[in-house]
Amino acid sequence: MNLFPHIPSYLGTYASLIQQQLTMALLSVLFGLLIAVPLALVCVRYPKVYPAVVAVLTVVYSLPSIALFVLLVPSTGLTQTTVIIPLSFYSLAALVPNIVDGIRGVPEDVRLAAVAMGYTGTRRWFAVDLPLAVPPIMAGLRIATVGNISMVSVGTVIGVGAFGALFTAAAQLDRSDLAVTGIVMIVAMALACDLLLVITQRLLTPWNKRRSR
Repeated sequence: MNLFPHIPSYLGTYASLIQQQLTMALLSVLFGLLIAVPLALVCVRYPKVYPAVVAVLTVVYSLPSIALFVLLVPSTGLTQTTVIIPLSFYSLAALVPNIVDGIRGVPEDVRLAAVAMGYTGTRRWFAVDLPLAVPPIMAGLRIATVGNISMVSVGTVIGVGAFGALFTAAAQLDRSDLAVTGIVMIVAMALACDLLLVITQRLLTPWNKRRSR
């Protein structure tokens, strides 16, 4: 079976489908991260709030994406925005707990040493806390990114599912090769993005590489 068969012209090209899939998936992770960071900082600052936040995020993650699409369509239409918004909130379930764990995992003696050296407030956050919290944060990013690349396909119900459209076309045209191609391409994109995040983590945490030698 040819893994890269000719696809119907009305679906676009491989390049356009890849661009659509990655745009929706990565933008939703980016927007999720922009929400997750301040939310996680609030949870660290006020620990009693954290269980409630996790409970709400769990409920949000359990909501069917199709139902959210139906609620958003009157406002955002049959556009990529309708897919990006739910995925942004879904990504919070992976991002917020990992960011919180990362910040909480910074040793207190390291923080005290940083303060003694004059690193306080925002400066300490960016120079000490954030770099040491990178591994858990990147773990959350990897989960959110891989998950969103897969979930973008659900958007095919409103006509913007990128490679998810191949699944619908496979059923309509009785072409199983299109479904196989869609699966292969989605898995390939997920693995590629995950590898890039692993490489990025190693570049951001060179001390871990030296420690493992």
